[in-house]
Amino acid sequence: MMENLSGAKPQKPQLKVSAKVKTFVLDTNVLLHDPQSIFKFEDNNLAIPVEVLEELDAIKTEQSTERGRNARRVHRILSQLLPDSRSMHEGVKLETGGTLSVIINPHLADPALADSALMRKLRSVLPNLEKKDNRIIAAALFVQAHYQPPTILVTKDVNVALKARAVGLESQDYLNDKVPEPTQEDAYREIPVTIYELQRFASEGQFDLGEEAAKPLFLNEYVLLRSDEGKTMPARYYGENIVRRLKIPDFVKAPGGIPIRSRNLEQQFFMDALLDDSITLITCFGKAGTGKTLLSIGCALHQTHDDHSRYDGVSISRPVMALGKDIGFLPGTMEEKMKPWLQPYFDALEVLIPSKPPKEPQFASKKVAKKHKKGDETFFGPQPGPAATHAGPGAIAPIKPYERLIKSGLVEVEALAFIRGRSIARRFFILDEAQQLTPHEVKTVITRISEGSKIVLIGDPAQIDNPYVDSRSNGLVYCHNRMKGHALSAHVKLTKGERSKLAELAADLL
Repeated sequence: MMENLSGAKPQKPQLKVSAKVKTFVLDTNVLLHDPQSIFKFEDNNLAIPVEVLEELDAIKTEQSTERGRNARRVHRILSQLLPDSRSMHEGVKLETGGTLSVIINPHLADPALADSALMRKLRSVLPNLEKKDNRIIAAALFVQAHYQPPTILVTKDVNVALKARAVGLESQDYLNDKVPEPTQEDAYREIPVTIYELQRFASEGQFDLGEEAAKPLFLNEYVLLRSDEGKTMPARYYGENIVRRLKIPDFVKAPGGIPIRSRNLEQQFFMDALLDDSITLITCFGKAGTGKTLLSIGCALHQTHDDHSRYDGVSISRPVMALGKDIGFLPGTMEEKMKPWLQPYFDALEVLIPSKPPKEPQFASKKVAKKHKKGDETFFGPQPGPAATHAGPGAIAPIKPYERLIKSGLVEVEALAFIRGRSIARRFFILDEAQQLTPHEVKTVITRISEGSKIVLIGDPAQIDNPYVDSRSNGLVYCHNRMKGHALSAHVKLTKGERSKLAELAADLL
């Protein structure tokens, strides 16, 4: 390969192809997205343009990013599969039955071929062949011109796909980790029952649906039993045709905080899953304002009240992904840099454990009135003292109640970038904005969870800022699709906004 790159006449790749298979040309972003994608094209032929190796070489030095790690993994895989230059050009047989080759486009390497029909066609659409994307498209066109099977460029870059189609080359997204389009079970099903069956369910706490009605249900799926008279009761499917009543308290409450209650049926489903120790993985879809973050944190803190709690604390994390243009590097310590990214969770904690008693009538009783018991840290507002009572220059700002939980280690709020290598034991782990992650990144997080811990993945598949995932290939929907039906997992979809009427209207119409 080095002789070809240095100016010698390039060898024509000797792909051993069959008319029954296809030839897939892989773009760099596909290999970065899934280094194991090389083994997921069955018995088809794979061609990797040499420009892809150049791009991987530039990325492999990124020490602290998933891209850098994946680039190094791809290099290791290719070095094992293609041990010498001959195997690179002639192709090697893969265990899947297909072949793998590295492509050097002679029309770009040999000046004598610079005016070929293929190059004239390419330049008519893509005049700038110094760009790596255009050179990858040129390599795919070369493969298409010389081999019989259909040639398809596989890329996760929409712009590259459009340019490939403009020059007459078929292109498609990497489909291996895409899940089917969302179906009705992502929300809840309604199951018709008689009024007598509903009454028996209410008194006994469980009900046998029968094999026919239970056949389409997944384990731990939430349903609504409805009679012809319009009476309803929520339930959860436990397998063997049995549904049981939800186990939720009247309210949940953080230490020293205010009571939080579910406001709709779907939030009842969510609370049931959050409070059930037998469920260790929860996926939750929901648009903005449906209560995903607030309920998750509220139920998590509710289960850390005393020494007999199952969990030692709550961990909250999210991927660092900006909405629109960011403001560049932030100054200060790590905590100061991360504060803008983690502010939504501080807002949620402020709601759950307010500095001042809420003005709503339901919080005006003596039980939730402002407390100032000396030595008691579970109270609303700061304790009386110099810091709280003396205002003026140099005065120390009072500590918010939830900040005491963070300083004590009961609540841990951090960026997702530092989770690799950790083992998270006896923690209630909340991963927000999970739709921004790739399936591999979600797998990395879940495999950090030790015995005695619980993880909740929440997000909105319709709000994705990551250019390399979409509503069908992001880590949140991928995890839900792969884990549904298992005894350790449950799924809830929240559709009704509860933040405000304005937020609900904007989420639906804008």
